This record gives sequence, C-alpha cells and structure tokens, in this order.
Amino acid sequence: MEKGFKAFLKRKDIVISWKRYFIDAMGAMASGLFASLLIGTILSTLGTQLNVQVLTDIGGYAKGVAGPAMAVAIAYALKAPNLVLFSMLAVGSAANTLGGAGGPLAVLVIAIVATELGKMVSKETKVDILVTPLVTIGLGVALSVLLAPAIGTAASSVGKLIMWATELHPFMMGILVSVIVGIALTLPISSAAICAALSLTGLAGGAAVAGCCAQMIGFAFMSFKENRVSGLISQGIGTSMLQMGNIVKNPRIWIPPILTSAITGPIATCIFKMQMNGEAISSGMGTCGLVGQIGVYTGWVNDIAAGTKAGITAMDWLGLILICFILPAVLTWCFGQLLRKIGWIHDGDLTLTT
Repeated sequence: MEKGFKAFLKRKDIVISWKRYFIDAMGAMASGLFASLLIGTILSTLGTQLNVQVLTDIGGYAKGVAGPAMAVAIAYALKAPNLVLFSMLAVGSAANTLGGAGGPLAVLVIAIVATELGKMVSKETKVDILVTPLVTIGLGVALSVLLAPAIGTAASSVGKLIMWATELHPFMMGILVSVIVGIALTLPISSAAICAALSLTGLAGGAAVAGCCAQMIGFAFMSFKENRVSGLISQGIGTSMLQMGNIVKNPRIWIPPILTSAITGPIATCIFKMQMNGEAISSGMGTCGLVGQIGVYTGWVNDIAAGTKAGITAMDWLGLILICFILPAVLTWCFGQLLRKIGWIHDGDLTLTT
C-alpha cells in the first residue's frame, strides 16, 4: 500500500521536500510578486510623481493581480499541468484577498496544497477538462475560506511583533533583522517573499533593506578584484546569491558582508531612523533593480500623503545613500582586505563562474 502510494506520488511528480516547497516555490512566489505588485508599485509611483495617468493605471492593474501571479508562479515551480496551472488564478485571488496583510504567506501555503491536489487528479479521468479545474479551484478556494484569514493574521502578527520589537529596541533588533534578512537574500530562498509574507515595513523594513544592501553591494565591491565591472553589476543590482557556490567552498568569504550588515542595520534604525513604508516586498530586495531604494522613496511619499511626514529631507537622502551604497561598499571591502591579509580569503575565492 505504502509502496503503491509512493509510486503514485512519483508518477505525479509530487516531491515532498524542503527544496521543492521552501526554495523552489518561495523563489517562484517572489518572481510572481515582482511581476505584479512590485512592478505595479514602481509604475504607479512614477505615474504619480510625473503626473502621467497611464502609468498610474497600468500600475494599478499590475498590483491587482498579485494573488493570481503568485499562485501561478508557485504552481509553475511545482511543475503543474496546464489545467492546474491556469486554475491557480482563482485560488491565488481568493487566498491573497482573504489573507489580508498576510496574503502572500496564505497564497504560498494554499497554492502549494491546491497545486499538489490538482496534480493528483490531473489526467486521471476521461473528463479531465472538468474534473481538474473543479478539484483545484474548489479545494483551493475552500482552503482559502477556511485557512487564509488565520494564516494572514498569524503572519501579520509576527511581522507586527518584529516591527514593535524594532521600535522598542532599535539597536539590537536593527542588528538581528539586518543580518537575518541579508543572509536570507544570499541563500537560495527568497528574502523578498519572507518580508512580503510578514508585511515587514517601518524601522524593521529599513533594517532589512540595510542587510540586503550589505550583502549585494558588499559582495560586489569585495570581489571587484576577481570579477571587475561585470561582477559589480551582476551582484550589485542583480543578486548576491551568485556567490553561494563560493560560500560553500569557503564560508569565510561571507564574514565581511555579514559584519557590515550588523553595523549598517543599527545605523539605519538608531541614527537615520530609516523606514521602509512602501510595499513590504521591497524590504527584502536590497539594490536589486534599485527596488529597495524605490520602496523607501515610495514610503516617504506615502507618509507625506498621510500627513505623518512633513517632507523629504537632506538627512533622509544622506541616510539612504550611506546605508544602501557607501557603507556597504567601504566596510565590506575593508573587512575583506583584512581577511585576505590573514589568509582567510585567497585570490580566486570570490570569482564568479559563468
């Protein structure tokens, strides 16, 4: 019986593993978020600032399909058949809407379950075109009604707890949030999806931005000797995840950007009071496409519109530039040089393979 069920799961390409659900699925969810909510926010912000209504409208449409985009991306990562894939549009919409502020986490959990259930029945009957969408959408929406509000509330509560703790203890929490989110950004998991799932904004969001920038800009400048301009661009505005292979070979190369994030995090929270009040996903993006910086700017605009901020000051811009670009570059490079001198990092340890 057990062997038969295992054979069935294998035939359906259902692999119950950490990698499949928390690396592949979460990474895909971040892509879905980027292609909807995040790009929509950027376009809406540009439209508002430039007074171009068409950009604002396009941005609104993009943001409106965040739930379906996440769900379809997750189903695609789980190698769902076409009918299951397309059915996830309705499931994602329901889970994200009912999940409220914690909608992304609700979508992640429910989309995974609904996709796997849909895969189980896919092509098992002669009326597959009816059965597969019915099961996938029916069970997915039912799970959304039953679970999404609770999942969303739980995720939102955790995010609020982190933000509350950061407000209460900006120094220690600035270090913790910056280091942890920065590490998550370089690991093959999605820091953006984590921040979105927890609705991580405010001072904690600012610390998260600092940590991500320390990793991306830090690795970009520390490895300039090996990777030159191409490495500066691919890591600085692409992703520090490119260094994961080198980190596995020599974990010590990770020390400089981690130390930098432990410094820039509390500087962001205690000195510049840098907050990320744009879309929560921006907190986990760092300098990738300058999304983190656009998110901080969007937050300023939102705060001004809400009447909680008088205007954008020179101190705001100074903090953003120092935290996101100058300090990560200088500090990580200096730490890297020290580790090179004591023999912990050798020439070639940071070379990116193509």
